[in-house]
Amino acid sequence: MTIAFDSLGLDAAILRSVLDAGYTEPTAVQREAIPAALAGQDLLVSSQTGSGKTAAFLLPALHRITAAAKAGAPRRRGPRVLVLAPTRELALQVQKAAFDFSRALRGVRTAALVGGAAYGQQLRVLRDGADIVVATPGRLIDHLERGRLDLSGIEVLVLDEADRMLDMGFVDDIESIVARTPATRQTLLFSATLDGVVGKLAQRLTRAPVRVQVAATRAQHAAIEQSQLHADGFAHKGRLLDALLRDASLGQAIVFTSTKRSADDLASTLIDRSFTAAALHGDMPQRDRNRTLHDLRDGRLRVLVATDVAARGIDVLGITHVINFDLPKQAEDYVHRIGRTGRAGRSGIAISFVGPEEHRQMKNIERFTGKPVRVDTLPGLEPSARTRSAESARRGFGGPRAAMPGPARSARRFSPTTR
Repeated sequence: MTIAFDSLGLDAAILRSVLDAGYTEPTAVQREAIPAALAGQDLLVSSQTGSGKTAAFLLPALHRITAAAKAGAPRRRGPRVLVLAPTRELALQVQKAAFDFSRALRGVRTAALVGGAAYGQQLRVLRDGADIVVATPGRLIDHLERGRLDLSGIEVLVLDEADRMLDMGFVDDIESIVARTPATRQTLLFSATLDGVVGKLAQRLTRAPVRVQVAATRAQHAAIEQSQLHADGFAHKGRLLDALLRDASLGQAIVFTSTKRSADDLASTLIDRSFTAAALHGDMPQRDRNRTLHDLRDGRLRVLVATDVAARGIDVLGITHVINFDLPKQAEDYVHRIGRTGRAGRSGIAISFVGPEEHRQMKNIERFTGKPVRVDTLPGLEPSARTRSAESARRGFGGPRAAMPGPARSARRFSPTTR
């Protein structure tokens, strides 16, 4: 049975903003989480990237703010909603979603407090008053210790990708931040897993929470067509990429590399080939990263070449293709990478280049996702007989796509005319 957003109990103005943003039907996590959050219950949500979790916590938070305004509640100086996110990119993505979902609302302000950004601008936003604060734990602690922010009025606390924040060592920061919020707050915790240390943290932070379990990763990516192209080496990968990017059916693409230097080099090469491309990685100044993301969202950038800093937190509907120039070292990162396409009910295409030393990584990815990745070729750019022979030997010895030892090497500048 089809369920529409207007059946979830959200304010009419919020519904207009949701429809204007291009969303028509709620995802599974939104159908379960939004009514429970509107009822004021704490939530523990097990969700993967691409499940629609951002709207699942932002829409109820905006509804709460709107309802208070309609009831004539006085405006507060401090924030009412706090969202903690592990990275700058994810925090800024949540901030943009808050802007999009509140376009039809009057006076709702959102501030992002992230590292690498100027303090002055953040202080001005805080002084003007922000209803929603989206922050990375480290930068938020900095503002708190300097007395620039008061969390005593927080009504809703959201921990987005809690498992990743704990993996990054933020547990002490999270405990310190939570201690500054009221015990009466509503807590919404979103994580890929609710086991282990995440589960223990959830027990300490929530009261009688509602648990929401969304569909498995493989079902969530059912709309993403996945394939792999075997390559003889880096030059061959370059020619494959050149051919794919010249396909008129490609809207926007994210090309993932294994290192920051590779991202810079590959982006420069693509620009030399007349593609509108740019790099994105952790060594870039925040101002440059913001400009690159804005260009991507506004359609001025067709190809983003990125490290795994972009594997989570980028939600751009125009991304039709994800191309793994280098395979990720961790199979879980593959899932997050390909989740950048096929957003909001759209279909997407994920293509992975598999070099001679990357077959073990592909096998691990297939084992992790529980699904084989189809092997394709591009006419005229097939792998050499030697590569095909080696692959046949691996299949005979170790089963389909058995491993070839050795670490994956990073991308180099390529020439589409030399092999």
